[in-house]
Amino acid sequence: MATGLRDGMADIARQGLMQTQEATLETKNKKFNLQIGIPKEISFQENRIALTPLSVALLVNNGHQVVLESGAGIAANFSDREYAEQGAKIAYDKKEVFDCDVLVKIAPPMLDEIAMMHKGQTLISSLQTGTLKAEYLKALIHKKINALCFEHLRDEGNILSVVRAMSEIVGSTSILIAAEYLSNVTGGKGLMLGGFTGVPPTEIVILGAGTVGEYAARTALALGAEVKVFDSSIYRLRRLQNNLGNSRVFTSVMQPIVLNKAIVTCDVVIGAIRATHGRSPCVVMEETVSKMKPHSVVIDVSIDQGGCFETSEVTNHTNPVFRKYDVIHYCVPNIASRVPRTASYALTNIFAPILLAIGEYGGLMNMVWNTPGIREALYIYQGNVTNKDLADMFNLPFKDLELLVVSSQ
Repeated sequence: MATGLRDGMADIARQGLMQTQEATLETKNKKFNLQIGIPKEISFQENRIALTPLSVALLVNNGHQVVLESGAGIAANFSDREYAEQGAKIAYDKKEVFDCDVLVKIAPPMLDEIAMMHKGQTLISSLQTGTLKAEYLKALIHKKINALCFEHLRDEGNILSVVRAMSEIVGSTSILIAAEYLSNVTGGKGLMLGGFTGVPPTEIVILGAGTVGEYAARTALALGAEVKVFDSSIYRLRRLQNNLGNSRVFTSVMQPIVLNKAIVTCDVVIGAIRATHGRSPCVVMEETVSKMKPHSVVIDVSIDQGGCFETSEVTNHTNPVFRKYDVIHYCVPNIASRVPRTASYALTNIFAPILLAIGEYGGLMNMVWNTPGIREALYIYQGNVTNKDLADMFNLPFKDLELLVVSSQ
């Protein structure tokens, strides 16, 4: 009889275990229907938008609701009507957008926008550590926000997805800007960027062999220009040369004599040196700029980190250039906003799958925990700073994400 009792108890235990596993599986596979808010950007000359109308249609067809603030896509030439036709709800009250479960922005929200956010909300936006202030982080912490920094998002190849996409756009666009300011219409020297039979090609110097430098070189070569790329890393120079597969590119390490000689004789210089932390290195002194040919063009892509040129000063899309020593300087920090529609398509290709994945995984934390490339982008979870570098920067308490998740279960 005792044996029969044990067998009976074992059956009950097995049934209970199976039911628990089924319940767990059901919870894990339960799809969340998200309410996604897309506010209108209020940052100066930020023209991009996180989701295009077709991405909105994809999200709506998967059971999610998208609430778009009226006029949010106008700067990228997407009308409210286009969004409405794809299933978005057009909101004329900003508060209605900020009431959504998930907010997707390009620029970080301002303090008055954070005031409209609610406890436990999920924010996907840039972080812009160069201009970040402690009050901003403390406001998010106070609201117990879950915040993802899209500059830190990594794909399956461990590449920074958004940074790579924007760098590709900026690199190619910088050459088109150079072509514009070399022309006589904008006060340039009247040169066509590139060259053809019987006419010497335009000389372009690119500082930095990263993604911006690579795509600038790629576009310049396609137009027929003579390209010289300088970088402090032999590895990056070799990678650029291999990626381009072009022996026409002159590459060199940062030898001051060689660099200065190239700059004073060229037609265009593009500064694309990025710093891992802090200010970008200033590698071109004012004396060198003063010796450049009249009407030459300087494009300082690194101006958002301080700039590569001693003569650089921040400009904007309304007044993008100034002259110093008769050299045209283009120093706009947000070049991608010059082509906002293209940039928005690149961004939506990254954000739409992430939002779908949050719904499929049954919530942000399940998705973050199962996706290392997303986990690295989470810098605030339930009001706790989970990025150690950020915590150290502002002397804030750091909480390990794994310990936070375990303690909340």
